[in-house]
Amino acid sequence: MWLFTSLLSRAFDSWLVPLIGFLLLPWTTLAYVLMWSSSNGVLGFEWLIVALGFLFDLGSHNEGTRRRRTA
Repeated sequence: MWLFTSLLSRAFDSWLVPLIGFLLLPWTTLAYVLMWSSSNGVLGFEWLIVALGFLFDLGSHNEGTRRRRTA
């Protein structure tokens, strides 16, 4: 998305926040960028999609932690 579209530059003012977002919460960052509207930002139902991305990130982190403990 960063190379082929301008979605990241519309949703974020700098490059640092999306970089940190993709390293720590990639699904949340992706959902936020996709739900961003150029005039209003993220509103209403769109926050539910961002929250689902956050839940996917939490699940990914928990699964990784669980697998490291059992290995």
